[in-house]
Amino acid sequence: MLETLLVVVVAVVVIALATALAPRVNVAGPLVLMAIGLGVSVLPFVPAWEIDPEWILVGILPPLLYSAAVQLPAVEFRRDLGPIAGLSVLLVVLSSVVLGVVFTLLIPGIGLPLGIALGAILSPTDAVATSIAKRLGLSPRVVTMLDGESLLNDATALVLLRTAVAAIAGGFAFGDTVWAFVWAVAIALALGAGMGWVNLRVRQWVAHPAANTALSFTVPFLAYLPTEALGGSGLVASVMAGIVTGQGAARRFTPEQRMSDHLNWRTVELLLEGAVFLIMGLELKEIVRANVEEHEGVWYAASLALAALGITLAVRAAYVSVLIWAQGRRSHPRRRVRADAAGERLDDLEARLNRRLPADTADASGKAAEARVRGLRRRLAWMRGRMTRMMRDLDYYRDSPLGWRHGTVIVWAGMRGVVTLAAAQTLPAETANRSLLVFVAFLVAVLSLTLQGFTLPWLVARLGLSGEGTDRPSRHDQQSLWAELQAAAAEAIAAGRVRRRDGGAFPEDVARHVTARLTREPEEDETARARELLELRVALIAVMRERLVAVSRDGRFSTAALRQALAELDADQLSLELRLDGED
Repeated sequence: MLETLLVVVVAVVVIALATALAPRVNVAGPLVLMAIGLGVSVLPFVPAWEIDPEWILVGILPPLLYSAAVQLPAVEFRRDLGPIAGLSVLLVVLSSVVLGVVFTLLIPGIGLPLGIALGAILSPTDAVATSIAKRLGLSPRVVTMLDGESLLNDATALVLLRTAVAAIAGGFAFGDTVWAFVWAVAIALALGAGMGWVNLRVRQWVAHPAANTALSFTVPFLAYLPTEALGGSGLVASVMAGIVTGQGAARRFTPEQRMSDHLNWRTVELLLEGAVFLIMGLELKEIVRANVEEHEGVWYAASLALAALGITLAVRAAYVSVLIWAQGRRSHPRRRVRADAAGERLDDLEARLNRRLPADTADASGKAAEARVRGLRRRLAWMRGRMTRMMRDLDYYRDSPLGWRHGTVIVWAGMRGVVTLAAAQTLPAETANRSLLVFVAFLVAVLSLTLQGFTLPWLVARLGLSGEGTDRPSRHDQQSLWAELQAAAAEAIAAGRVRRRDGGAFPEDVARHVTARLTREPEEDETARARELLELRVALIAVMRERLVAVSRDGRFSTAALRQALAELDADQLSLELRLDGED
């Protein structure tokens, strides 16, 4: 017990120090941790290290993927959902089949199902590995696509692996395979979305921030476990629960809850990511030993790993080339011209309907006419909303185009990682050439992380993309969004919709004063009404947050601008409430 505790404490210290020191040596923290693990594993007094892959698949990946999904930029993710789905599903299946055929030819006696199983193990990019790419100042659109791909393709690969292993044992049936895949994804989406919805409602009721965050730690597992029990993909369920939670947090949670979640989950991510890479390095000794004993050396496995890595990169490059070409068509000026023409037709239709509706109402019976008018106006509003969102999406594609340089980065940033190694170790013990297959998977992951991870910063700089993106929103976005929120606050004051904590109305002079200067601190000569000013500002923050949630749906502002505005509103509210509580 004491030895285990000591190992955990030392690991936490190593992870923290490596994370702090890595930027100073200009090397990504995950790569430093993997190197430390590799170095420790070969020391003569360190015993062979082997961890049950279920600890990674069940204990580490669900919370990591859930946390990443919560932070997923929803607006940008929706805009590029098609390409992300293609990278996550089609590319994984294509890579698995190609690798399966190659392995069947290169490794005697494994058969096509086992070859596809190994291909599925090697195909997915890793959510933890792509964290290396986020630190390089890449275009937010490229980062979103890499993030979305790594969140979803693990599930595709693991479902395909499970299906291939079942085919090895009981024979291959195309219809059964497709049905198993569809069921695994469908049940995961349903249960994950349901768990996310329950999470929002339950945690909205729990007011204590620390208790609320403690509940959040259970959500990825509550989504994962029942989904796996029903034959679905627990990782997809965890991701779906995270997406639903992330989209509802601004409306359902308090500022204290959001801040507590953010800080605590960042710590969890840091420790779990670090543990993943340390484990990869520490497992080297046992994997190499087993392979050397069975195959009298590592060169055969190394040649297979190099071939597999080259094939995955070639298939990925071919697929991404088509993807970039297709995305170029989405941003073509002709699409905007057609959209503008459709908008003009919609304006004309709305004008003609507005001219006809009064006459129609007068000629028809009262309630039926009112219902018809409301229905027509709802449909017009829906069409207008869809058209507005489409226009903004086209502006986004125009302003964030994807060219061959971005495609090159997308190809090279698709690194393999711990999912590959953990999935390989789930192969049944009786699998032919199991130690060889596990070692090939390990070598592919290590080669991918080291070769691509160490050279990616150089490649990004060489292509001139290192300063293209930033996590901070543009100044124009910030100013436009705050003008929108302040207009909502002024409108709420004018309409008398804001109330004091006790439900009473604010004095008119206080309302006029704050309407004119929404963001100013109370001056010394205003102490007699300072409390009313503070309470009114808290009430206005609630109004501004409601408007923020509303405008987040129409695609007008970037996710970065929306999140920064929410964080500023939360910080203001916490500061004001602290001052109000101090006066009680």
